[in-house]
Amino acid sequence: MTTTPLSPRALMSLLFNGAKAVDVVETALTMGLLDALESGPVSLRELADRFELRPLRLYKFLDCLESLGLVERHERSDNIDEASYRAVAGIRDAAAAAIGPGSIERDRDRYPWQRLHGRLAESLRGDVSMTDDDFAWPPKTDEQTTAFERSMSVGLGPVIETFHRHAGRLWPGRRRLLDVGGGAGTLVARVLDDAPDLVADVYNLPAVAPLVEETRRQCASPERLGFVAGDFLAEPLPSGYDALAFVRVLHDWPSPVSRMLVEKAYQALSPGGMLLICEEFRTPDRLAMQFFWSYFLIGVDTCVSRLRDVDFYTALLTEVGFDNVQVLPGGWELVVAYKPR
Repeated sequence: MTTTPLSPRALMSLLFNGAKAVDVVETALTMGLLDALESGPVSLRELADRFELRPLRLYKFLDCLESLGLVERHERSDNIDEASYRAVAGIRDAAAAAIGPGSIERDRDRYPWQRLHGRLAESLRGDVSMTDDDFAWPPKTDEQTTAFERSMSVGLGPVIETFHRHAGRLWPGRRRLLDVGGGAGTLVARVLDDAPDLVADVYNLPAVAPLVEETRRQCASPERLGFVAGDFLAEPLPSGYDALAFVRVLHDWPSPVSRMLVEKAYQALSPGGMLLICEEFRTPDRLAMQFFWSYFLIGVDTCVSRLRDVDFYTALLTEVGFDNVQVLPGGWELVVAYKPR
C-alpha cells in the first residue's frame, strides 16, 4: 500500500462520494468483512469463498476500501484471486464506533442539519438560522435539556476510558466527587466502579434529575450516586467535595465564562482538593471528529463549541491558583490540578 498522500483532486473526489464511501464501510462492517480483513492477510479467493461472493465484484469492492485507506493490498501475480488484503489496524473498531447502530455520528445526525444544506452562504450572512425548536443553547425547556444530556452521554466512551486508565492515581484518598454539568451521571457511575471508597454527585439543572435517577437505579452502587440541582452559571458551586470535574463543559463557553467556572471550582474546593478537566483539545483528529458540530453550529449564534489547545486550560488553572497541573494521556487527555494546602 502506498504511503503517498492523496492529491487535492483525489481528496475532492472522495469527499464528493462520501455517502457512497459510508455505504461501502457499513457493508464491510455488517457483513463481517472487516473482522476477516483485520486478522489478515487473506486472499481475495478465500474471502469470496468464505462469504459466498462473486470474486470480480469483491475485487472492486476492496478497491473502494483501499481508496479510503482502510485496507492494504499485496498482489503476487496478475491473477486477482491471489491478491491478499489486510485491514489497517483498528479500522474495524473505528468503523463500529463511527457508523455502528449506537454511534455518536448517528446520534448527531438526528439534529436538523438539512436546514443548512445547500444554504451555507445564506447562513454565513445570517439569513438562515437554526430556530430554538431546532437547537437552543443554553437549552430553554426541560425537554431540550433532557434531549441534550441524553445526546452528550452517547459520546462518553473516550472519557470513560481515560478515567478508568488513571483510576489508580486519581481516587485513592478521595471521598467525595462533584461532576459539574455531569449529564445523566453516565461517567460517574463508571468512576464509582473503579473507586469503592468514593461517593459522587452530579450537579446539573433540575430537569436532569430524572436522567440521573435512571442511571442511579441501573448502576452497581446506587447508594453512592446522587444528584444536586443548580445552575453553575448563576450560583456558586457546592462545597464539601475534595474532587470536582468539568467534563465536556468548558468548551461550550467563551473564555471569560470558562475562567469564572474554574474560579468557582477553586472557591468550592477545600485545600488539597483536585480539579479535573476533560475536553476535546484542538488537534487535527479532534477537529475532524468535531466536523458535524462545526457545520451544524454555523446556524447558531449562541454556541461556538470551541476546540481549544490544551495550553489554554493548563495556563488558566495556574492563573487561578491551582498547582501541580498535569496532563494525563488517554482517549481524551485529562487535565488534573490541585488547590494548594
